[in-house]
Amino acid sequence: MNPFTTRARIIITCNKRLAPFLAQEVDELGFALQRKFQTGVEVEGTLEDCIRLNLNLRCASQVLYSLKKFRADRPEDVYVNVGKVPWEKLIDNKGYFSVTSTVDHFTVNNNLFVNVKVKDAIVDRMRDATGSRPDSGPDLGQTVVHLFWKEDHAEIFIDSSGHTLAKHGYRKIPGKAPMLEALASAVILATKWDRQAPFVNPMCGSGTLAIEALLIATNRRPGLFRSNYGFMHVAGYRNEMYARERQRLDEQIREVPGLLAIATDNRQDAIDITVVNAKAAGVESMLRCQVCDFAETEIPETPGVICINPEYGERMGEIAELEGTYKRIGDFLKQKAKGYLSYIYTGNLDLAKKIGLKASRRIEFYSAKLDCRLLEYELYAGTRRTEQKESAQES
Repeated sequence: MNPFTTRARIIITCNKRLAPFLAQEVDELGFALQRKFQTGVEVEGTLEDCIRLNLNLRCASQVLYSLKKFRADRPEDVYVNVGKVPWEKLIDNKGYFSVTSTVDHFTVNNNLFVNVKVKDAIVDRMRDATGSRPDSGPDLGQTVVHLFWKEDHAEIFIDSSGHTLAKHGYRKIPGKAPMLEALASAVILATKWDRQAPFVNPMCGSGTLAIEALLIATNRRPGLFRSNYGFMHVAGYRNEMYARERQRLDEQIREVPGLLAIATDNRQDAIDITVVNAKAAGVESMLRCQVCDFAETEIPETPGVICINPEYGERMGEIAELEGTYKRIGDFLKQKAKGYLSYIYTGNLDLAKKIGLKASRRIEFYSAKLDCRLLEYELYAGTRRTEQKESAQES
């Protein structure tokens, strides 16, 4: 069995509500989508295909290559079926592996118990086949095996990612309550930004939204910032597979003349962190940073996109103070952002009402355990009635 040449089911997981954007990415990479569900998508391919997926996807969490599906009514069934997989052909008997799991079964109240069952099945099989066994533990930096078990349906996978793909690897300093990189990418993909006009990010925090916008616009992929994946530790892996895909990442970077993102925050430490992260991502030359109140943010004359992720009550002040902040955001957009498309990402829709503008779109997201929305506002250069009147006269 060589998973690098054998086609099988590939499950690509993501955080809740990111699946539509993940599906878009997978389609753009040329994979035929077999299925889309709430926290991921399914395609078919080899473990070598998983290399390309790992290096290119922005919205994904894990890329899981299926080894075996089976029925399981109790933990012992898991042990028996996992033991039938030829692990001696997949894991170096002098190597290291870890086990993760997603389990929803009435016989299990602790996933660690099931993880041990999987681990025991693997080491017992390898000891019988080779006379020795690999080490195992919690480190996800080498070979990772994943069990999915819900009701009586179970499946064992090679986790070709290892550490999560949702963190893109360039963010050297996270800052205060940062937005997850995969979520930030999905937010950018959800906007109508043309990836050429100015991208303005007041209240930037650690700069994740502005940096991800520049990475998307210039086609810089997450694989540029990471050099270790789970697939590298599976028997049969050849470095030229990775080297070929890694070279493509450099070749597909595109230059966008005049591309500019503006990131502002009222805290010097936030701007300092943004600059460090932008340099690590290789986009600092396209990013203009400023310490100021959001209402003083420089807005270029050329219409573009404004994207703001304000506090929404969990981490800052009293609601009354936040109501004032959201009202000021609305005033700022009305006064300084005419002609722009504006987006507010918030987990507090009551506060969003204080903005005083009618959203043209409400896109559902999830952040941690909070139900969130990306609100889109079309800010016409004149009043809509005036523009419609002028259009009628011209016709």
